Amino acid sequence: MARIPLVRLDGTGETRARGAARLLIRAGRRQVGLEADPLAAGAHHPGVMWRLLVSGIANVRRRSVLPDGLADLVTFVTAVDIGCSWCVDFGASLWERKGLDGQTLREAVQWRTSDRFSDDEKAAFGYAEAVTAQPPRVDDAMVADLRARFGDAGVVELTYLVAMENMASRFNHALGLSSQGFSSGDACAPALSTMSGAATGTADRAAG
Repeated sequence: MARIPLVRLDGTGETRARGAARLLIRAGRRQVGLEADPLAAGAHHPGVMWRLLVSGIANVRRRSVLPDGLADLVTFVTAVDIGCSWCVDFGASLWERKGLDGQTLREAVQWRTSDRFSDDEKAAFGYAEAVTAQPPRVDDAMVADLRARFGDAGVVELTYLVAMENMASRFNHALGLSSQGFSSGDACAPALSTMSGAATGTADRAAG
């Protein structure tokens, strides 16, 4: 459940959108078909909300230098690692819109033990986790290996993707924003199940 009031166009939330916030929420709804909760939370600060909307649109429309599908997979793996169900759900919906195989996302949750992914893909996923770790675990050898696989432009894009997903996932996670049903749920079900189990375990440890 959201930890702050969500601003809605029709007033069904605790706060009704007004002024610039109304325009930005409408723009976001045209892009994704729903009033996205990150924008509904960000509407309390239109300056932040604007940046959320623009960065989100830019990321979806970005031209990639990486192999087909890898940018989406790296973003998905990062969201799973952080535990952002909103980002997992939205990322799965983008995957489905492109007509890509849902089984790939299901196996991405346990990519280390899956034989579905190439060495290049696993190197990118490992980098995503290393960048996301606290503190980050990136070293010179890892970057040198990625440069050999994807070139300097590819390394820059991978780093950008992971950094931007960290921002989005941590924003959503901190404010209690969860999946909204953008996707069918099939492709991202294992990821959401894993997150639910992890959250339950954390709650049990805290209670103990």
